[in-house]
Amino acid sequence: MCGICGVVNLRDNPSPSPELIIRMIQSLTHRGPDSCGYYRDKRAILGHSRLAIIDLELGVQPLSNEDETLWITFNGEIFNYVELRDELLLCGHKFRTQSDTETILHAWEEWGENSFSHFNGQWALAIWDVKRKELILSRDRFGIRPLYYTINNNRFIFGSEIKAIFCDNRVSREFNPAGMGEIFTFWSTVAPLTVYKNIYEIQPGHFIVLKNGKFLSKPYWSISFPSNSELLNKRSVKTMDEYANELKKHLAEATLLRFTRSDVPVGAYLSGGIDSSIAAFIVSQYTNSKLNTFSLRFVDSEFDEGIYQKEMSERLGTEHHNVKVSRRDIGEIFPEVIRHAERPILRTAPAPLFLLSRLARNSGYKVVVTGEGADEIFGGYDIFREAKVRRFIAQNPDSPKVQTYLSQLYPWMQRAPGNVPAFARSFFSKDLNLQDDFFSHRPRWDSSSVIMQMFTEDFKELLDFNSVERGLMHQIPEDFKSWSSLNRDQWLEYKTLLSGYILSAQGDRMLMANSVEGRFPFLDSNLVEFANTLPDSVKLRDLKEKYVLKKAFSDLIPNSILNRSKQPYRAPDAQSFFFYKDKLGWLDEVTSQSFVKEAGVFNPLAVTRLMDKCTKREGMKMSNTDNMRVVGILSTMLSYKYFIKSGHCSFNELPENMLIIDRS
Repeated sequence: MCGICGVVNLRDNPSPSPELIIRMIQSLTHRGPDSCGYYRDKRAILGHSRLAIIDLELGVQPLSNEDETLWITFNGEIFNYVELRDELLLCGHKFRTQSDTETILHAWEEWGENSFSHFNGQWALAIWDVKRKELILSRDRFGIRPLYYTINNNRFIFGSEIKAIFCDNRVSREFNPAGMGEIFTFWSTVAPLTVYKNIYEIQPGHFIVLKNGKFLSKPYWSISFPSNSELLNKRSVKTMDEYANELKKHLAEATLLRFTRSDVPVGAYLSGGIDSSIAAFIVSQYTNSKLNTFSLRFVDSEFDEGIYQKEMSERLGTEHHNVKVSRRDIGEIFPEVIRHAERPILRTAPAPLFLLSRLARNSGYKVVVTGEGADEIFGGYDIFREAKVRRFIAQNPDSPKVQTYLSQLYPWMQRAPGNVPAFARSFFSKDLNLQDDFFSHRPRWDSSSVIMQMFTEDFKELLDFNSVERGLMHQIPEDFKSWSSLNRDQWLEYKTLLSGYILSAQGDRMLMANSVEGRFPFLDSNLVEFANTLPDSVKLRDLKEKYVLKKAFSDLIPNSILNRSKQPYRAPDAQSFFFYKDKLGWLDEVTSQSFVKEAGVFNPLAVTRLMDKCTKREGMKMSNTDNMRVVGILSTMLSYKYFIKSGHCSFNELPENMLIIDRS
C-alpha cells in the first residue's frame, strides 16, 4: 500500500506549493516508507509515499503515460493487472514498467470512465490529465482503501488520510455533528460524510471527475442482489454441493491471486475462526511457499482463541507467530491507535490489531492475507441470525419455537439469551415493525445511540437526531424492497460497519500504521458477485451461518474449527483503562473537566461521574452501554486533541530517494 495526496487549483492561482505537498507526504510516510515523490505543474501537484510491493525498482510514483499527458498517484493493488496488461498490449499500448500502476493509466486511455469496472482489486487513486486540466479520483468497490477531500480557498485538496489534508493550516478543524451522530449510532460514518466539517470521503464504488472548478461523483459499481422472487426460483436450480464446489473454485482463485501477485513475501493472519483458516489453507495447499502465519492472543481467556490458532497452524505446518495482548497493552497503545484511526470508535478492538500488524512488520512482512468480508457476504454475523429470529417472533409471537430459536443466539456470551429466557423474549420482541427498512440493525443502533445522551445541550442542538439515518436512507437502492430480508440486512452491513469500521478503523489504518498491506480474498469482486446471487438458505440455513462456506471446506478444515460456535472478534473495553493500580499517563488529561468542556461535545460532569464509576468498579464487569460510553468518550477526546486542538501535523522523516518532477 501507499499514501497519496494532492492539491488542484480551481482557478488560475499560483502553482500549488511544494512545501505543502512535502508536509502532506511526511504525514503519510507510515503508509509508504520505501520512497516518495511529487509531480507539479501550474495547476496541480500530486504526492506519493510508496510501500513497494510490485515492480520494486520501476514502479516509483507519481508515474506518467508515454507522452506525460497523464500522471497518477495510486494506493492499492489491481490483482488482475497481468490479464489487463495483455489485453491492452493487443490494443496497441506500450509499457515501460511491470507495475499495476501503469496498467491503470493505459486502461484509462483505452476505456475512460469504464476502466474501473475492469479492475479486480483494492485501490484509491488520482489521475491528473494535463491537457484537459481534469482530475479523476477513484476508490474500490468496498472502500478497502481510503480517500478524502475538501475544497478550501479555491483549492481541491485530497489525501489517503485526513491528517494529510490538515497539513494545510488554512483548512478549518471542527467536529461535524452529523458525522458524530452516525458514529454514535452506526459505529461508523457513511461516506461521503466524516466526523470533521467540510472533510468528505469518496464513496466506495465511485469516482469523481473534477474540471473547471466543478466536480461530479459517479458510481461505477453498487451492491446489488436479485429480487426475492428470483431467489425463490433459483432454489431448485443447483444442489448445495454444486454451490459449494463453485464457491471453492472462486475462493481458491481469489486467494491465490492475492498471494502470488506480489514481489515480496506474503503472510497470513490466523484468527482461529473458519474464514482465516480457509484462506491460510488455500495458500498452504496450492503453493510451494512456506507460509508464515500471525495470530492475536489475549491474556484474558474470555477473548483468547489460541487453542484453535495453534491447531490450524500445526495442521498446515506454518511458521507461526503470535502476540499476546493484555488490558494494559490496549490502554497504553490506545492514543496511537486513535491517531491512526482519525475518528472516535466505540470498541477497543482496533488496538490489538495495531499490535498484530506491528508483529507482522517486525517479522519482515509487508503483506498479509486476512479473512475479512466472509461474514458480510455469507451471512455470518449474529445480527443476521438475530434479525431472522425477530422476524419469526413478529409473525409467530406465540409459537413454542421462539424459545428454541432464542436459545441459539449469541452462544459465546456469558449471559446468552438461552440462559435468561424471560429477559431474552422481552428484549428481542421490541421494535418488531417489519416495514422498517432498518429492522435488522435497529436494536444495535438504539443501544449505541444512548451514548449521545451525554452530549452537551449545545452539541445536541447542532445535531438533528432525526437526521442521523437520513443520509443512509437516501442511499437505499430503488429495488431494495424487492430483495429478501437477509439481503437487505447484508446491504446495511456493507454500507455501515464493513466499509466505515471493519475495513477502515480496524483494517487499513491498523495495518498501515505499521506499513503492512492487507489483502482480502473474500472481497474479490468476482466472488462477491457470485455470493450475492445465492439463495438465502445457502448462506443462512435455519440459524446455521455461512452454511455453504462450511460445506465447501468440510473435508479440509478441522471439525473443531469448522463447527465451533461463531465467536466474534472482541477485546477488553473499559477494563483496559481503569483496572490496574497505576493509571495511564494520558487518561486524566483527556477526561479532565476543563479539557472536556473545551472540546464542547460531552457534558463534563457526566464524564467525570462515568470515570469515577468505572474506577470504583475495579475487577467488575461493565455493562455493554458503559463499555461503549467509555471507549467513545476517550476516543473522541483523543480525536479532539490530535486533529482539532493541535495546530500542526506530526511529521515523519522522508525517505532519501525522493522523486521530483516539476513542470511549473
